[in-house]
Amino acid sequence: MRTRLLPLLIILMAAVLLALGIPLAVSVAAAQQQKVVVDRIDDTARFAALAQYVTDPPGESNERKDTLGIELASYYDVYDIRAGVFYRNDTPMAKAPSTFFLPKEGEVREAFDEALLSRRSHDPKQVWPWQRNRLVVASPVIRDGDVVAVVVTDSPTGQMRSRILHGWLVIGTGEIAAMLLAVGAALRLTGWVLRPVRVLDATTHAIASGALKSRVAAAGGPPELRRLARSFNEMADNVEDVLEQQRAFVADASHQLRNPLAALLLRIELLAFELPEGNQEIASVQAEGKRLAHVLDDLLDLALAEHAEADLRVTDIGALTAERVAAWTPTAEAKGVRLAGSCPPTTAWADPVTLSSALDAVIDNAVKFTPKDETVEVTVASDGATSTIVVTDNGPGLTDEELARVGDRFWRSGRHQNIKGSGLGLSISRALLAAGGGSITFDHHEPHGLTVTVRVPRSGPPA
Repeated sequence: MRTRLLPLLIILMAAVLLALGIPLAVSVAAAQQQKVVVDRIDDTARFAALAQYVTDPPGESNERKDTLGIELASYYDVYDIRAGVFYRNDTPMAKAPSTFFLPKEGEVREAFDEALLSRRSHDPKQVWPWQRNRLVVASPVIRDGDVVAVVVTDSPTGQMRSRILHGWLVIGTGEIAAMLLAVGAALRLTGWVLRPVRVLDATTHAIASGALKSRVAAAGGPPELRRLARSFNEMADNVEDVLEQQRAFVADASHQLRNPLAALLLRIELLAFELPEGNQEIASVQAEGKRLAHVLDDLLDLALAEHAEADLRVTDIGALTAERVAAWTPTAEAKGVRLAGSCPPTTAWADPVTLSSALDAVIDNAVKFTPKDETVEVTVASDGATSTIVVTDNGPGLTDEELARVGDRFWRSGRHQNIKGSGLGLSISRALLAAGGGSITFDHHEPHGLTVTVRVPRSGPPA
C-alpha cells in the first residue's frame, strides 16, 4: 500500500510546487525585462529632450547636434546599445554606431512607425533565456506639437537573460529543496498512517495461521485506525471465546457421555446372556454402541488437539517415521498388505507425540483401504525448507469431488460407509499438524489410490 500511496502524495505535492513555481518564474522574467524596458524609456526620453533643440536642417551640423552625437556614441561604448535619432524621412539626425540604420521592416521599423504617431512604442514581447531577441524602444521628438524625429534604442538581451536564468536557478533550487522536504514529510506521513495497517495485517495473518491469541499491539497512527485496532482486538477476543466454548462443549459432552454409554453397553452385555446365542439384533446393538464409544473418543481427541499447544523440538523425522512403520507392519501383514518404508535420517521442528499420532491416523487409513496383496509406501524426504512424509496406497482412491472434502469432520465417502471409522481421524491429524506449523494434503495416486503428504518445517518458530 505504501508503494501506491507514496507516489500519489509525491505527485500531488509536485503539482502544487509546479503550480507555484511556474508563475513565479514567469513573474521573475517579466520583472527583469520590465526593469530593462523602463531604463530604455528613460534613456530615449533623455535623448529626445536633447534632440528637441536641434533645429538645423538635416545634413548640417552644429554644436547641439554634435553634443547629441557624442552622447549617443558614449552610450553605445558604455552599454553596447545601439541608439539613433531619425527624422520622419528616415534620415539620421545622429546615431551610434555609424552602421545603425532603419530597416524597411522588423521590430525597429514597427517601433519607429508607432512613435511617429506621437506615442511611445509598445512594450516589447517577453524575451526568455533561450531566445536571442533584442529590445527595441522608440520615443517621439516633439517640437511645437509635431513629431519631427524619433529616438530608437536597440538593446542586446544577454545580461537580462542571464539574470532571468539566475533567478530561475534560485527558484529551481528552492523547488528541489521543497520537494525533498515534501518527500521526507510524505515518507513520515505514510509511515505514520500505514504502521497500524501493517500491524493489523500481520496480526490477521497470525490469527488465520492458527495463533488465536495474537492481538494488535498499541501503535500510533490516525485515531480511526487506532479505533479499528481496538475493535479488531475485541472481535478477536469474542471469536476466541466462542471457539473456546465450542471446544469445551465438545470435550465436556464427549467426556460426560462416556460414562452413561459405558453403563449402557454393560447392561447390553448382561442382556445378551439372557438371549439365545447368536441373536443378530443384540449383536447389532453392541456394534453400534462400540462405534458410538469410538466416535466419542475421537471427538475428545479432536477437542484436545485443537486446544493443545505443540511442544516443538528438533526431531529425527526419518527415525520417527520408521518407528511408526514398524509399529503398523503387523497390522498390515495381518490384512495381507505390504507396508514399505523409505526413511532416511532428516531433521525438522516438530512435536514427536503429535506427529506420531498424525502418522498413525494416516497409515491406519492407508492400510484400511488398501486391498490384500497391495502395497502401502511411506517415504521421507527433505527439500530444504520442509521435511515431507508421503504415504501412498493402491486402494480405490477418491474422486475429485471427494478429494476436495477429505479431512472434513465426520465426512466419509459413500463407498466406504461399511468400513469401520468415525470420519475424524484425518481431522485430528490436520489439527495436530497445524498446531506445530505443519500441514497435510491429499492427491491422486496413479494408477489408483491416494497420496497423503505430511509437511513439517525445518526452521524453528520465530522468537
